[in-house]
Amino acid sequence: MIDILFIGLSFMAIAGGITMLTHKQPMYAALGLLISILAVSGLFALLSATFLFMVQIIVYAGAIMTLLLFILMFLNIDEHDMPQEPKKVRNIIIGAIVMLPLNIVILKAVSALPEKDMSIIENNFGGIKELGMLLYQNWLISFELISILLLVALVGAVVLAKRKKSRGTQS
Repeated sequence: MIDILFIGLSFMAIAGGITMLTHKQPMYAALGLLISILAVSGLFALLSATFLFMVQIIVYAGAIMTLLLFILMFLNIDEHDMPQEPKKVRNIIIGAIVMLPLNIVILKAVSALPEKDMSIIENNFGGIKELGMLLYQNWLISFELISILLLVALVGAVVLAKRKKSRGTQS
């Protein structure tokens, strides 16, 4: 049953990627991206990685897709505003043909690997508590430095936006 779900979710992710590449309308391309993101989150769920599954749903499918769709609706892009891509399908087919030998090499290499036990590992794999304990015990300094870096970037963005806004109002 898990194999069938894996194959189904994999085809959904690939179909979402193809939809994203082939549709000219940006809204359909964004919906293809959403399908792909949801399929990847399903693959994380199959791995019993609950934290990654929830982050994929909440952050990517929720926040980022909402922002992307809001921007697309706000811009109200028409068909004639889109760039002309007369060779788009040909370029996609050429890209697929170029990538085909690499995919065949990867599939042959994976099939030549020795058989291992592929059962799902322990129940607490990928959980929030385990990830938090690992993050705050082994990687505390790195985590705090990244937090400070993100805070400085946020303050810098606010200062630059305020400076640009104040220049526009004085002129």
